[in-house]
Amino acid sequence: MHVSELPNGVPTRMLIGGLWVDAKDGSCTEVFDPATTDVLATVPLAGESEAMDAVGVAYEAQPSWERRAPRERAEILRRSYELMVERAEDIARVIVLENGKALVDARGEVAYAAEFFRWYAEEAVRQSGTIQRAPSGVNQILVLRQAIGVAVLVTPWNFPAAMATRKIAPALAAGCSVILKPATDTPLTALLIAKILADAGVPDGVVNVLPARGSSNIVSMMLHDPRVRKLSFTGSTEVGRKLLHEAADTIISSSMELGGNAPFVVFADADLDAAVAGAMVAKMRNGGEACTAANRFYVEAPVAKVFSEKLAAAMGALKVGPGLEEGTDVGPLINAEAQHKVESLVQDALDRGATRLEQGEPYQGRGYFVRPLVLDSVDPDSQLLAEEIFGPVAPVTSFEGEEEAIALANATEFGLVSYLYTRDLARGLRVSEALEAGMIGLNRGLVSDPAAPFGGVKQSGLGREGGHEGVLEYTEAKYIATSWSSPT
Repeated sequence: MHVSELPNGVPTRMLIGGLWVDAKDGSCTEVFDPATTDVLATVPLAGESEAMDAVGVAYEAQPSWERRAPRERAEILRRSYELMVERAEDIARVIVLENGKALVDARGEVAYAAEFFRWYAEEAVRQSGTIQRAPSGVNQILVLRQAIGVAVLVTPWNFPAAMATRKIAPALAAGCSVILKPATDTPLTALLIAKILADAGVPDGVVNVLPARGSSNIVSMMLHDPRVRKLSFTGSTEVGRKLLHEAADTIISSSMELGGNAPFVVFADADLDAAVAGAMVAKMRNGGEACTAANRFYVEAPVAKVFSEKLAAAMGALKVGPGLEEGTDVGPLINAEAQHKVESLVQDALDRGATRLEQGEPYQGRGYFVRPLVLDSVDPDSQLLAEEIFGPVAPVTSFEGEEEAIALANATEFGLVSYLYTRDLARGLRVSEALEAGMIGLNRGLVSDPAAPFGGVKQSGLGREGGHEGVLEYTEAKYIATSWSSPT
């Protein structure tokens, strides 16, 4: 039986300066299990006072953390990785309970999230600068990489562990202190990760966690404090635009990982079974609630019908239910608003002539469940081709030829990731170059990797997370002009 009960030891208060505290004015919010609508916990909501307290302690803690030997910072990050692995099952259970995803997905997220601590433990000792002789020959050019300073990190609800570690790990590796503002729907995972970091030896004040409602007000307060020098935000393009305006007032360095509308292109020469398997990963990771989720399926006309039928059979075989139940493949959506949005997008497509291809029975329960389905022959003007679906729905449209496929794939303001399947490597690379996206899955349904630069183009974001590029986002280049040549 599914029980909405948290593991022992999960923090339910905010973390400021090494202390677990409540809001000074008593503000709090309830965290719900989307599979049952049961209340999991009550957590405090930070306000202006807590935000300024967090900025203050982070500002005080940052210089000594930056001065710590890179090896010491690396060892703490390595220990954080080890503790995440040791406590993986408890973390996965918390993710399932507050986020709704299936346990198998949650376990995968924890493994992925922990890897950021391991990767940046290795990067912490490799913050190399450069030295060269000036072209004029009169001086030397030294370039150092220094920590940018206090960083405000804002994370979404769909990957509450991975989005936190993907930001915290490179910031700590670079020598920055951080203030994490997790999503209101999923604060418990972030608080649990903060506890792991404290247990691993991160000094008080270096990592602070402020649950708060929304992203605008409390983040705006911190962005207008001159002690804050970095913003890293993952979330909707709409909110990202607002925060960029806020950051402009004090010229704060900003990294943005925003919305997506990923095309999944299948050419007629593709291995259709491999394409369907890749589509299941690209579409159904976290039940479709992912910025990297395949949102629009464009299939070359000769194989469109066969592909749709194969995909519908695969999606229909998925078991829908609470994430902790045995054999569950797809859990509920995060809340009632998300459920309503997906259902509305589906209805709009059906009203415009799409065909519903689905198998299996809908789940009967209190939570926010949506049955996985494929929509065939989707009208190009359907809303679900223009908006992020963020749910287990795959709309399929056919195309004629390479040029049309590229045009359809690029016909969006977003450019986070694109997927394509073909047996022709030359075509695959040619189309990859033409697709307007920061990441390409070529004959692969998964692109995320801690060792690779993650990010988009156009209105999908600014900057990169992961890889060596990820730690550079938390540093600034300092140029020193000097000369040690003897006078002539």
